[in-house]
Amino acid sequence: MTNRSPITVILLSLVTLGIYAIIWIVQTKREMVKLGAEIPTSWLLIVPIANLIYIYKYCMGVEFATKGEKQGMMLFIIWMLGLAPVSMYIAQEGLNKVGNYQN
Repeated sequence: MTNRSPITVILLSLVTLGIYAIIWIVQTKREMVKLGAEIPTSWLLIVPIANLIYIYKYCMGVEFATKGEKQGMMLFIIWMLGLAPVSMYIAQEGLNKVGNYQN
């Protein structure tokens, strides 16, 4: 897992009006799949309704990658409440710990 600053992830997502958030999701999804997480193709992000399923699977992938340290359902609920930056921060924080364990 690539170590990224959670604050930088959020700031870049806000400054680019969400474009970096999509890039971040795709990049971290690839890294989690290499660890064994089952997350479908990122193309589902652009399909209405399917994108909700994708985000759910992504959040469960974070739970898998962090070995349960970060709860996927909690991340998904936070995301659905309109607090995606908070969910992204929590997810990146957990993924950074995974990256530190690998090094």
